[in-house]
Amino acid sequence: MINLNKYINRILMENNCINISFALFLVNLMIYWINIAFKRSKVLYKLGTIITISINLLLSTSLSLRWIYNGYFPLSNLYESLIFLTWGLSLLQLILEQQNKSPFIGSITTPIGLFTIGFASLSLPENMKEASPLVPALRSNWLMMHVSIMMISYATLILGSLLSILFLVLYNIRNRANHNIQSNNSTQQLSRITLLQSIDNLSYRIIGLGFPLLTIGIIAGAVWANEAWGSYWSWDPKETWALITWLVFAAYLHSRLNKAWQGKKPAILASIGFVVVWICYLGVNFLGQGLHSYGWFL
Repeated sequence: MINLNKYINRILMENNCINISFALFLVNLMIYWINIAFKRSKVLYKLGTIITISINLLLSTSLSLRWIYNGYFPLSNLYESLIFLTWGLSLLQLILEQQNKSPFIGSITTPIGLFTIGFASLSLPENMKEASPLVPALRSNWLMMHVSIMMISYATLILGSLLSILFLVLYNIRNRANHNIQSNNSTQQLSRITLLQSIDNLSYRIIGLGFPLLTIGIIAGAVWANEAWGSYWSWDPKETWALITWLVFAAYLHSRLNKAWQGKKPAILASIGFVVVWICYLGVNFLGQGLHSYGWFL
């Protein structure tokens, strides 16, 4: 009876952390978008930062409870990986906002965080949220190293790609607006160009961080696969799409480094990378056959 009460209390605490986080994401979404749409308020910006810190702490508590209770790092199923991805997105948002003081970071990160935590808590069947004993292949220290690095790389690449999508949106708006701007508004044009350049450079730097993490994660996964299944690479659908993801962002970074493409073209490639990351993370797991399939839709 005591163990049952502890289990129930842990589940309640964990669910409360997730539900409160979801509610705070909704509040933050309104705060960031209002701040961009109407006025740049330092009060709203600081409030958004405080709420993001609260979300990150709540998600950290939820993951820690699962880790302590189950005895292994909470990345063994889709539910846990979605919560971890949301935690990674909120952490990256805090770090980048501290460095760049840009209201755009929170305005594009918050909707993705809201989607991932909402999908995890509202869409997944209850049996997929429950932790279960690890299968033999997952009983390895590689679980923490490989999966955590891959999830952080996904979070980083998603955020960098979102900034490229934002760049494309603002780029097209600027081009349309230029037809209506007179020559005496050169200061306004210069301001828009500076904003586009800052977003483009930030996207490049973030993707430049996520790419080596993805590389390390893939290598760690290959070593783990050899230890568990006797083969470094088996062309499993997940492995194949991880390679496709790597190639897309490698092409993006290559084009930026040798300056073969400028402005719009590499941003389009990074935007394609946004779709590819989600296919690699979610699409393959649900719709494809393989060792990494969660089998929800199968």
